[in-house]
Amino acid sequence: MRRIIAAAAIAAFTLTQSGALRAETPPNILVVADAIDDIVTLDPAEVFEFSGSDYVNNVYDTLFVFDPNDLDAGFQPGLAESYSLAEDGKTYAFKIREGVTFHSGNPVTAEDVVFSFVRAVKLKKTPSFILTQFGFTAENVEDKIKVAGANEVTMELDQAYAPSFFLNCLTASVASIVDKKLALEHEQDGDFGYEWLKTNSAGSGAFKLAAWKPSEAYILERPGDEDGYWRGKVAMQRVVVRNVPEPASQRLLLLNGDADIARKLQPDDIAAIAGNSEVRVETDLKGRIYYLGLNQKNEFLSKPKVLEAMKYLVDYKGMEATLLKGQYVQHQTFLPLTFLGALDKNPYTLDVARAKELLAEAGVPDGFKVTMDTRTVSPVIEMAQSIQATMAQAGIEIEILPGDGKQTLTKYRARQHDIYIGAWGPDYPDPHTNADTFTSNADNRDEAKLTGKLAWRNSWDIPDLTKLTEAAVLENDAGKRVEMYHELQAQVLERGPFVLMFQQILQNALRENVTGLNTGGPITAAYYWTVTK
Repeated sequence: MRRIIAAAAIAAFTLTQSGALRAETPPNILVVADAIDDIVTLDPAEVFEFSGSDYVNNVYDTLFVFDPNDLDAGFQPGLAESYSLAEDGKTYAFKIREGVTFHSGNPVTAEDVVFSFVRAVKLKKTPSFILTQFGFTAENVEDKIKVAGANEVTMELDQAYAPSFFLNCLTASVASIVDKKLALEHEQDGDFGYEWLKTNSAGSGAFKLAAWKPSEAYILERPGDEDGYWRGKVAMQRVVVRNVPEPASQRLLLLNGDADIARKLQPDDIAAIAGNSEVRVETDLKGRIYYLGLNQKNEFLSKPKVLEAMKYLVDYKGMEATLLKGQYVQHQTFLPLTFLGALDKNPYTLDVARAKELLAEAGVPDGFKVTMDTRTVSPVIEMAQSIQATMAQAGIEIEILPGDGKQTLTKYRARQHDIYIGAWGPDYPDPHTNADTFTSNADNRDEAKLTGKLAWRNSWDIPDLTKLTEAAVLENDAGKRVEMYHELQAQVLERGPFVLMFQQILQNALRENVTGLNTGGPITAAYYWTVTK
């Protein structure tokens, strides 16, 4: 019956996107207008999309968490009340917090923790690499992750990684703790409850799933009273997240009072609501970075002076002030700001004269012709056109090759591009997530197919930086680790085949009575349980 009522609620909240039927949202219900058509599953072992991560962040708990009110403090104890590390630097013991229950009423136990990690590794879904990079495999995970007592779990890694690296990874969605008893009640052919969890929930978070209709909406419900969540008060009894892909429709819903929050407005929408006393805009720096990838197989792009010249042929300030206004900020290093070791350096500006000097030194004073694979969505296509125009001022003729996301990425991953323009977002809140792709390439052969590494995709053979990247993730001294990431970023700035350009700023528009929204900064996902009205 509850599912029927929830489905009816979805229908009620999706009657219109025109605002013709005005319906002020109740004080205990939060309505969010977002673009959530990227959600393909609700199972935390498989969720790897931005919208799915928002869902998991409000429905499940992890061993370590981030404080939404103090993200700068880094990871904090979550369902793991404390931990200890053995002298070997590889074996962790976690004390599991007592008194926490799943939405089903089942207590959260050490067995649930072990089950959750075992199922994530054995299911082998896309985000499982976040765990398997520590040496866990389907064959050994039950020997490496064990219940060691009534409230204790031990995990044995394959190497003595920096503790901050490992513990940061335990905050990821794939490390969410699942209700073992409930999941196994719905198990089919040994799937750990996977088919059921694709459309249901089994968490201990602030909310539980009430209903989900793909590409339309999902509804979350508070399982108890506002004091029932172990991390703090939850004011909203229900959260309705609607799929409204058109920014103009989101804006209209917000202005009409049919939505409390609009999360995907464009610069012109933000400008249109400026000065309206009923709404306000809050910004949040995210981890997404726009860059150009320059294939080192190209005879021109492999010249160091050409690489340097091209970094002087991008109108960073112009794009930031116009087509990216308010939504991206200039950023020229591969670690997003706020990450451990991130460098805040932007040495390159549009300087055509300097670029021409460098091209002459490279032996191509008249420039050359190349292609740029470009996804035909905003703001990518507009950025590509701007770059095409400024590169031409120094004689570099770029032919824009348009395509959809699948076409451009497939070609890029096969190293068949000249220039690729796109974005990269961190997979987990540790600097290794970006260093491992920008500065690591253990095998530059085509047949190696290291498609997850941007250095490999751009044919950048860097044994020295690969070695430094591997050392950085094992460094236990935080200060030394920071220095190593500073060096890696400096090397990419100086000689890397990447033109790093911008870091995302997320603009959220809210009704004036909504407070407490936190969309997670560069390191995590949205928190709806902190919102009050």
